[in-house]
Amino acid sequence: MKLLLDHNLSPKLLVIFKDHFPGSEHVFHLGLDTANDPAIWEYARERGFILVTKDADFSDLSVLRGFPPKVIWIRTGNCKTSEIARILMENRDVIASLEMDERSGLLTLF
Repeated sequence: MKLLLDHNLSPKLLVIFKDHFPGSEHVFHLGLDTANDPAIWEYARERGFILVTKDADFSDLSVLRGFPPKVIWIRTGNCKTSEIARILMENRDVIASLEMDERSGLLTLF
């Protein structure tokens, strides 16, 4: 499961969960930190990433364009990076199910 972290999430997450989600990237490291949402969407789609974000924009794109890419929308409000990492790691099995599910393209985590 390769995750592509949106600019609203810390790049430090990659270090925290590198063993849980190998091959994951952050838009900053890819030079996409100033790219618009459709460009990030297309990058994720072409390369088999699941997008992870804290805002509704990619959820909206998922409704408009379908999937891939699949989207994980984290709706916790302001919280520490370690909390985001915990949420993702605790839901690893759910994320794996999302990846395999041919009928679902959006996972909302709280």
